[in-house]
Amino acid sequence: MGVPLVVNQHGNDTAGQVLKFVPKEKAQTIVAQVDDAGQAIIAQIRAAADLAKEDCDRAMSLAHKLSMELRAAEDRSHEMEAEVEHWRERAARAEQWLLTIQKEIEEKLLLSHLSGDTKTG
Repeated sequence: MGVPLVVNQHGNDTAGQVLKFVPKEKAQTIVAQVDDAGQAIIAQIRAAADLAKEDCDRAMSLAHKLSMELRAAEDRSHEMEAEVEHWRERAARAEQWLLTIQKEIEEKLLLSHLSGDTKTG
């Protein structure tokens, strides 16, 4: 019906014998070494976590600084755009005045020239 179960009678005795023959001082030394290794690993993990936190803090600080610089640059850019628009409007108005002056001069000169021609003719 089932597979016959083979029991190793020597297996339990061997384990017991191994434990019996391990000197207690050596077992305590091994436990101490394992504890020391575990503590060293935990210390390294904590040190790595501290370094990662410092890196993160530096990155956040730099990101904040760059964000503030970007905002200031954007503000300056908007101010310059407004100033450019101001000067464009002034230039366009000056051009209009120059055209008005040119027309006025042409009209006055033509009228005086024409009236001078009629006087001389």
